[in-house]
Amino acid sequence: MAPEVQKFDVVVIGGGPGGYAAALYGAAGGLNVALVERDKVGGTCLHRGCVPAKEFLETAHVRRTLEHASDFGITAKSVSVDFSVSQARKNEVVDRLHKGLSGLIKGRKITLFEGTARLDANQMVTVLDGADAGVVAQGTHVILAAGSVPRTLPGFDVDGSIVMTSDEFLNLSSLPKTAAVIGGGAIGCEFASVLADMGTKVTILESLPSILAGCDTEVASVVQRAFKKRGIEILTGVSITGHEPTKKGTTIALEGRDGVSVDVVVVSVGRRPRTEGLLGEGTGVEVNERGFVVADSRMRTANPQVFAVGDVVAGTPQLAHVGFAEAVVAIKTILGEPVMPVDYDRVPWAIYSNPEVAFVGLTEAAAKERGYDVVVKKDPFGGNSRAQIIGETDGVVKVIAEKRPDGTAGQILGVHMAGPWVTEQLGAGYYAVNWEATAEEAAALIQPHPSLSETFGETLLALAGRGIHVG
Repeated sequence: MAPEVQKFDVVVIGGGPGGYAAALYGAAGGLNVALVERDKVGGTCLHRGCVPAKEFLETAHVRRTLEHASDFGITAKSVSVDFSVSQARKNEVVDRLHKGLSGLIKGRKITLFEGTARLDANQMVTVLDGADAGVVAQGTHVILAAGSVPRTLPGFDVDGSIVMTSDEFLNLSSLPKTAAVIGGGAIGCEFASVLADMGTKVTILESLPSILAGCDTEVASVVQRAFKKRGIEILTGVSITGHEPTKKGTTIALEGRDGVSVDVVVVSVGRRPRTEGLLGEGTGVEVNERGFVVADSRMRTANPQVFAVGDVVAGTPQLAHVGFAEAVVAIKTILGEPVMPVDYDRVPWAIYSNPEVAFVGLTEAAAKERGYDVVVKKDPFGGNSRAQIIGETDGVVKVIAEKRPDGTAGQILGVHMAGPWVTEQLGAGYYAVNWEATAEEAAALIQPHPSLSETFGETLLALAGRGIHVG
């Protein structure tokens, strides 16, 4: 006998940031919502990604602070790291957040099904395994939020001890003496940074000409210089041909270069959508050649009753906060409310390496490629009083604006930062870019003194025509 079909206004497949945000936001809007999750609500971001990684980066920050305590007249005994304690603390943080999220889902009367889901025709969702295997839920609308998994490299089979992705790295209980990070993007640089600050000798292997290829070149240069100063070896433009395990680790073979021998290899070459087995027959949903779901600006797929948000969506940044924003767009569309689609050119980016990186809008190169004449101003953190007080002066703020016919700076097109706590400073730049503020308008706003955010304010004053400390 066929299972009874349970009916909902919305069925969400996947309980990561995009999925749980859609469920919570939809329930707050009065919709009857079901959420299907194969593992734990919170998804990769909470359990194997953003949150665990930042906990380890904070552990590295504490160690770094103790190592330089004598600069402040404080005598600290020899600093050592028990990484298993940091791992336990990470788990405590994740567990508390998971319990809080689970409580929200229960409080909003969202029906939670445990298992792997498949979407079939007529918005029928079947739970294939897990505690709720066999359940069939039909949604007037369905939201696909199945997330992503780390990409791997041919010849680098993940074993969790020598070769690992972010998933295995974040479960380490002890630190290697040496490590190679394959991939110099945002995630790779975060892993390299935390390892180096914990005392591991790190080599970054990047196939492109520079690390942080999506960042403004001057911001990327700040990070590269800081990394090299801390002993991180950076090899760019490399072609990796394989690796040969040894008794203590492995040797990575590079075309035309000497091999790199390390204890562990962290593969950080991006993420692929988790769409295998997600769609049955007759769903009407289009998937591109790379496995991503195709959706329009309102997150609607080729089937107008089915939406997609988060990492499964084609051509969008794989960022948790983008998934949140897309979830709001999808639910508002379902409710028939006015919608402001996500402007992917103007989403905030945050990289939590040391130094941190944060940016929004166009880089200088991208603005010129789009035909803009630009005015650019930048201010290093070296002259910032708060940066000198905390002892972290590596960094820069760079602001790009459209050049008016009279040569002055008009609308702000991009804000790019590298330096101390810039991930917490980008808010003002984000609003400036998204509200299409001019240099004069943004420069008129006051920054507190002494603060790290003054560097952004000083850069705006200079961009508007006359700086106080910046020419």
